[in-house]
Amino acid sequence: MPGRKGARGARDEGLERTDNQMEFASWPQVSMINQKNYYTEYLRRDEQVLVLRQQNEENRNRMAKEAREKDRAQNGIHPDMEMDVDETLMGEDGTAGSAESTAQGSKVIVIHPGSQNLRIGLASDALPKTLPMVIAHRAPMNKSEEPDVEARPKRHKLDGDVSEEASKAFGDEFAKHHAHMSTNMKSRMRKKGRRLVPNSKDVAIGFNRKMSPDVISEHNDVSHIDWTEIHPEGDTSKGEPEYFTGQAALRIPHYSQPRYKLFWPLKFGCFNEADYGNKHQILRDFTTIIEDAIKNQLGISKRKDWAQYSCVFVIPDLYERNYVTTVLDLLIREFGFHRACFLQEGVSGSFGAGYPTCCIVDIGAQKTSICCVEEGLCLDNSRVNLRYGGQDVTETFVKLMITSCFPYSDIDLNRRHDFLLAEELKQKFCTLSIQDFTAQQHDFHLRVHGQDTHHYNFKAYDEVVIAPMCLFKTELLDNSDKLKGRRSLIGRSYDLYDGSPNDPISAAQTQVLAAAAPQQGDRPDLRGEPRDASTQRAQKTNADILGTDATPQLSVAAYNKPDENGTPQPGRLSTPMGGDKEPTITNGAMHPLTEMVHSAEVRDRTLPCIPLTKAIALSIEQGAKGDERKMRDFFGGIIAVGGGALIPDFKEFLEEELVDMQARMKKDIMVAPPPRDMDPQVVVWKGASVFGKLRANDSWVGATEYDRLGSRLLAYKCLWSW
Repeated sequence: MPGRKGARGARDEGLERTDNQMEFASWPQVSMINQKNYYTEYLRRDEQVLVLRQQNEENRNRMAKEAREKDRAQNGIHPDMEMDVDETLMGEDGTAGSAESTAQGSKVIVIHPGSQNLRIGLASDALPKTLPMVIAHRAPMNKSEEPDVEARPKRHKLDGDVSEEASKAFGDEFAKHHAHMSTNMKSRMRKKGRRLVPNSKDVAIGFNRKMSPDVISEHNDVSHIDWTEIHPEGDTSKGEPEYFTGQAALRIPHYSQPRYKLFWPLKFGCFNEADYGNKHQILRDFTTIIEDAIKNQLGISKRKDWAQYSCVFVIPDLYERNYVTTVLDLLIREFGFHRACFLQEGVSGSFGAGYPTCCIVDIGAQKTSICCVEEGLCLDNSRVNLRYGGQDVTETFVKLMITSCFPYSDIDLNRRHDFLLAEELKQKFCTLSIQDFTAQQHDFHLRVHGQDTHHYNFKAYDEVVIAPMCLFKTELLDNSDKLKGRRSLIGRSYDLYDGSPNDPISAAQTQVLAAAAPQQGDRPDLRGEPRDASTQRAQKTNADILGTDATPQLSVAAYNKPDENGTPQPGRLSTPMGGDKEPTITNGAMHPLTEMVHSAEVRDRTLPCIPLTKAIALSIEQGAKGDERKMRDFFGGIIAVGGGALIPDFKEFLEEELVDMQARMKKDIMVAPPPRDMDPQVVVWKGASVFGKLRANDSWVGATEYDRLGSRLLAYKCLWSW
């Protein structure tokens, strides 16, 4: 056995260990984590988030400024005399602004756009400026002159011809529902001890058949209309304007030279995809209408001055993410506002009405939104969006009058003067008071540009009451075109990480869609299917909406298990599934992401249309979450706002319907009017103006931080869960 070698022998043979400061490998070596004591502060503090850090800096600057002003006041120094020039000209956030003497809210523009009207004004104004949300472009022909456009309301055709019998002008189904609602209304009157005059319906029809209009010459008409002049003062040298907005667009003569066609950029609370060819046209008209309103209605004509103004923009309770992000980009970059913030209609209505805990029912022109508000915050699961409103009442009233031999039976809502006439008739005569359930004589004037005025007399019986009842009995509504163009130009929003649809959805809205799906699938003419097949398809749609199915579902982890070769399957789809593709089934189960996309597509194809009282009950049920006290608070604080709330006796009728549905809550149900006799149409705007004047407001989105973070900062700025 050889002896042990010493250090000298090892060095001679090259076996000595030397430290040459060289790593064992070029790969970085990560030390093991101490499992007993480890932590991280990444994104745990406000200072590490840009948005929150800027908010804290602004708050500190504001508090320091208030402290300096307080010290000056105590020392008897006038703030405007001894203040530095820089402090006078700089606002709270370091940008050019007005001094404290400027009226509060005078630099805040509040915008509440609707499907039919735009309400805009400064936060310091008492009431907003209201103008139609419409623009008229030069076109070869009007909408009513286009060959593929039918008259509104659509007449029922039998073998290609319109029925000459007035009672069947809109089909037997419409006449059956009309007769059923009329019978129910008569029963209601008998229960209340009201006397019914026999043959009132026949008397009204006989009067209308014999009536012919009286012709009034234009110079004898004291209430003539000031039509929009294409060439002011006859000057044709400048050519015809490319467009008109607001009231001027509705007052263009229908047969003008050249022709002008109306476009409404918003529909059902989001962008109108049915009447446009591409997305850029929608955004162009949307910005043009608001820009003209700021210049003409608010008097801020210079665009360079807009950088000094902030903007409060009102959005629907159940919004679409792409709509909000697009509007935010327009407000900051297109309009150039200094900062902007968003406020939901329900919260804004609560601010305007002065009720911190309530149930807001906003009945607009094309949509009705319901939301429960608790302590100034919108309850997410209580949000409901129904696709009917005041325009459906107008169209239903016109249809009912045509079935009663209306003297002006050629009315077409696609014509501008007929649309204004129908809106006027609805506002004057429609009511929910049972005292008006009798044959009464009315009159109206038909004014068309270039023609003499025609004075009509007519009698109405139950039409004035049944027309607004379509909000509670939706069988009379025409929903054939309400899903036209859905997702054709603007797609839904998807999550950047897993590709799942992330548009907000509430539990109440899901129940509304599930309740509406069987009604829409029960009609045999929906897709030309037999009733049994249509019913089965409706049940399948109901299961897709609720996210329930008899097929066992796999979790994401189970679906992403390795295959036989040991290669893991992808954890997400590369692209979202198309609208006409069937969901992918693997091993008897649907991919979780595919199921989410499929459910979103089913919701887009289902029209949310159920009676108003049922929707309110579902919203309050989801908002209260089984709490009896909250449910009583919401039922006792129902506030009806919007143009639909202007119908006479609407609040009393709604309260009676809710009492009949919720008998155990009859002592607590109360539909409260807006305070101080405020117009229900401006309650939402008024609440947004109050919000815009709050000094402690962390929801403002500035131009600088938007350029850095984009729409991602909405997760920190919104008052709700973005």
